[in-house]
Amino acid sequence: HYYITNNLRMKGRPVLLLLFVVVSFVSSKMDLIGDPVSNIVERSESGFTYNGAANDNLSYKVSEGEDGEDGENGEAYEFSIPYDKAIEDFTGVASPVCGDEIDQLDVSKMKKPHQIRLSYTGDPTEMAITWTTNGRTEHELVNYGPVKSDLNYTSTSISHQYKWHWDAELSEWYYTSGFIHEALMINLIPGMIHYYQIESNGEESAVIKFVAAPDPGSNTPVSFMHVGDVGTFGTSVKVTNDMMKRMEEQQFHGLIHCGDISYANKFNHSRPKNAEQKVWDTWGQMVEPVGSKMAYMAVPGNHELDIYDSTNENGTIYTKRFIMPGNERYFSFGVGMVHFVAVSTDESIDASSTQGEWFKNVLKKVNQNRKQWPWLVVFQHRPIYNSNKIHGNWTGTNTPQYSGPPDLPPFEGWQEYYETLLVEHGVDLVLNGHVHHYERTWPIRNRVETVKSYQNVKYPVHITCGHGGQSLYKYVPKTDKEDSYNDTVPLFVASRTNTDWGHCELEFINHTTVKHAMYLMGENTPREEHVAIITKASGTTPTFVNLSLVIAGLVLLIF
Repeated sequence: HYYITNNLRMKGRPVLLLLFVVVSFVSSKMDLIGDPVSNIVERSESGFTYNGAANDNLSYKVSEGEDGEDGENGEAYEFSIPYDKAIEDFTGVASPVCGDEIDQLDVSKMKKPHQIRLSYTGDPTEMAITWTTNGRTEHELVNYGPVKSDLNYTSTSISHQYKWHWDAELSEWYYTSGFIHEALMINLIPGMIHYYQIESNGEESAVIKFVAAPDPGSNTPVSFMHVGDVGTFGTSVKVTNDMMKRMEEQQFHGLIHCGDISYANKFNHSRPKNAEQKVWDTWGQMVEPVGSKMAYMAVPGNHELDIYDSTNENGTIYTKRFIMPGNERYFSFGVGMVHFVAVSTDESIDASSTQGEWFKNVLKKVNQNRKQWPWLVVFQHRPIYNSNKIHGNWTGTNTPQYSGPPDLPPFEGWQEYYETLLVEHGVDLVLNGHVHHYERTWPIRNRVETVKSYQNVKYPVHITCGHGGQSLYKYVPKTDKEDSYNDTVPLFVASRTNTDWGHCELEFINHTTVKHAMYLMGENTPREEHVAIITKASGTTPTFVNLSLVIAGLVLLIF
């Protein structure tokens, strides 16, 4: 059995860690910020196979209390997200209104590990994991391995708790979070199925299955879901339920969430003056059947970062609840033949900004290894191409429909510099949220140069999947139901809808072909107009790449 002690690389603070190999192996000490430990794994005689389906039970229900009792005063506490409810069961759910929120979770009574989510670190032999409990013990860990009956690795967790909004009148905190645990599973076999079980707060989770990221350059097909603007509404539940059903049919490597995650901000009159943190717990429990079985990669939106739209969260709660690479607002990671780059649209990205300099350097590094990562995908919150009248194209400044203060300073670089980098460095896809509709562009650059074909694509294709649960942008606000779409469809638009919720999927079939599909809420098969097969020429490299520099780099690698 292998024990890994306190091995999470936590929030950018390097931690020296001890790896104890308990059997007859020699103990060794190493810094996990550097190269990963050697991939020593016990294999079963039957080997490992890809079965193409995540067929574990996806429903979840809790009934427990503290200290062996069934809740307060001996009463059982039960909480179950209503995955099986129909649309008519949610009051007010009708396009474009998402209707009532689901009941909020009381995390103080949740003893068992819950809100379980996985995330990639950028190393295919690793997977980060987070979960929440209402208490903690000295025995907080996750057991894992490639054989379900023999979880022969153990990783201990670190945990933290936070409080929100001091009520001066009552002299108490309005909200206290559960204990949020974070751990890092290492020594994974790239591209292979693994299993894990959490032991925390005196309880155990189920044994759960996931697939590790394939190695860079692998020919293994890579499948991802992506959504945006979800929340905890009746429609949010239904879209999540659709994704769960798809997971029964196909093994996915991960999910991209393009911002506006839980909507814990004060956006309606049923909440107090401060952000309602129970919404984060409810959202975390709602997506657990998805996020516990594949990497759930998120980038913050304005409702996580903007001080007005997040009701003063200002990004702090996002960083407490998610484990993303880098600084967690913008970061990159590879999964097999695909390299993903996340950027934050609520800060500048021009050449003089920290994010802009970082973004340009990341794109350059990816293109130096483009044979390993033939697909380059950027994901963000606000789209720079948008045919919906609400919000408009993101240029770094407020739009007429923006609800925040009008004097918000502009974020530089989004109007020209950013798109120039996308085109010059051969970005294939740009995934977005923010606008509550579905839209897919033709390959496009410089606002006007559109190619109405997905064959041998040379310019980025922009996909907005912002219809994951929140109310749709079907009508322009403060009008008498003025449609948010003009009668004339812009030339760059290949497909769009502002009347239905849903989720999107990407299947990178090989080094030159990717399939995109959007599934409308409640439908098992995507409609023809919501499917696109995108191809590009084999071995294409962005024109700016200096061949002599590439050759020089290869010589250095060899010698």
